[in-house]
Amino acid sequence: MAALSAAAAHADCPYPAPPDKAPDGANATMQDMLAGQKAVTEYNTAVTAYVACVDKETNDAIAKAGDQLKPEQKADMERVRDRKHDAAIDQLQKVADRFNEQVKIFKAKAADAKKP
Repeated sequence: MAALSAAAAHADCPYPAPPDKAPDGANATMQDMLAGQKAVTEYNTAVTAYVACVDKETNDAIAKAGDQLKPEQKADMERVRDRKHDAAIDQLQKVADRFNEQVKIFKAKAADAKKP
């Protein structure tokens, strides 16, 4: 059983790297902002794939163990899965929040530029 837990801990699901940085809304061009949006969208897709991979991996490990898996072991595996989910989603939310803040700054800059 220890091998099963170790296998679940060393996942084949690569944790997605967040975008390097958000564009600076105060100085960015529209093209910079669109590139930033694309990077955040791709990161969202990668996080979604990662979470699905972690789900599948956990479910497969639980199914493979079958009746040999004690309820505490199953609960531990599910807790690890949930922590991985939460960490990935929290990171995604931080990335999205940073980008959205820069979008607000970019839009404010564009609105100011239109004023006489």
